[in-house]
Amino acid sequence: MSDYRINTRCVQGGYTPGNGEPRQIPIIQSTTFKYDTSEDMGKLFDLEASGYFYTRLQNPTNDFVAAKIAELEGGTAAMLTSSGQAANFFALFNICECGSHIVASSSIYGGTFNLIAVTMAKMGIDVTFVTPDATEEELNAAFRDNTRAMFGETIANPALTVLDIERFARVAHAHGVPLIVDNTFPTPVNCRPIEWGADIVTHSTTKYMDGHGAAVGGAIVDSGKFDWMAHADKFPGLCTPDDSYHGITYAEKFGQGGAFITKCTAQLMRDFGCIQSPQNAFLLNLGLESLHVRMARHVENGQAVAEFLESQSKVTHVSYSGLKSDKYYEIAQKYLPNGGCGVVSFELAGGRAAAEKFMKNLKLAAIETHVADARTCCLNPATSTHRQMTDEQLADAGIPAGLIRMSCGLEDKQDLIDDLAQALAAV
Repeated sequence: MSDYRINTRCVQGGYTPGNGEPRQIPIIQSTTFKYDTSEDMGKLFDLEASGYFYTRLQNPTNDFVAAKIAELEGGTAAMLTSSGQAANFFALFNICECGSHIVASSSIYGGTFNLIAVTMAKMGIDVTFVTPDATEEELNAAFRDNTRAMFGETIANPALTVLDIERFARVAHAHGVPLIVDNTFPTPVNCRPIEWGADIVTHSTTKYMDGHGAAVGGAIVDSGKFDWMAHADKFPGLCTPDDSYHGITYAEKFGQGGAFITKCTAQLMRDFGCIQSPQNAFLLNLGLESLHVRMARHVENGQAVAEFLESQSKVTHVSYSGLKSDKYYEIAQKYLPNGGCGVVSFELAGGRAAAEKFMKNLKLAAIETHVADARTCCLNPATSTHRQMTDEQLADAGIPAGLIRMSCGLEDKQDLIDDLAQALAAV
């Protein structure tokens, strides 16, 4: 399907049925797979043959969907995980170990920030956070001899900063490490980070890829472009024999295009078991089939809502890279020429009290912790996810008490604007 445009790949990528085979990707809802001889199964355990023996590691349904996502991102291999959080952990831990160091953008999803700063720190993996607006000199200064990866989000959740992928990739490669980019918000329909120099791309497929709030999941895509053997001293897990698999050296046996995902599956999925269920993978594929249609509508609605909010006197600030007044407008024109996503962040005058009043008066937009759904949803961090913090603490964290995050769904944009207008009128 690589010769087809991305719209066609969304619909038909990853799976081509043979004569008389199911037209839709089949759900292989089985934990195990039968073989005629122990020798046949042994070849699978030795990574000498391709196939399936236990769904905790791999499943045909998952692999069909992963193959589609790899095609969409322009990668050579991909795998599904149980969540976006698992995808980011696997992508980093696959090349990091106790004593390693990560350079990461500070403007990332709070759960990922905590994963890297707290949980992975307990594993002996250190991190230096840098602003997404850092110069190359500032980025270079963050690197150490033990740095093994650089990480950022194309569009950060919920700050909506836009990553300069080329600049981050250039610095990462100068230090001999890969750039890992979480591309959840724009999806490959609106941005393909690999084309700008990213080496590994991750997704929370729970968001726009699924698009209907039906199935939690994640994905990792390898560009196949990073030369692990050229930096063998930094990545012994990929470039030296793995005793747990009979001395296989992944980078030699599977090459640049397959080493990363094979190791991630054979080691991390084997040991941590964060597999996506085949049923969820099936639902994810249904979402992917309409992704190219839905993203255009999310962007249209997000742009309309952002423009409306910018004109309102009770709104003190709007963050949306499609606005010419936005700090990231110019860089978004480079990386996101067709628009980014449907998520808009805005701050109300009047702080926490105004936000509470506004949220109580919404009729169409639902109050949820979710984003990137067919249905519009809103969240005020000060009264929900961050309600334990004082207004001063919220300001220090860059999350003003009056901040609202709105994820514009697929409804009529005028209905969304009317709902916002009546809720603002009540403030």
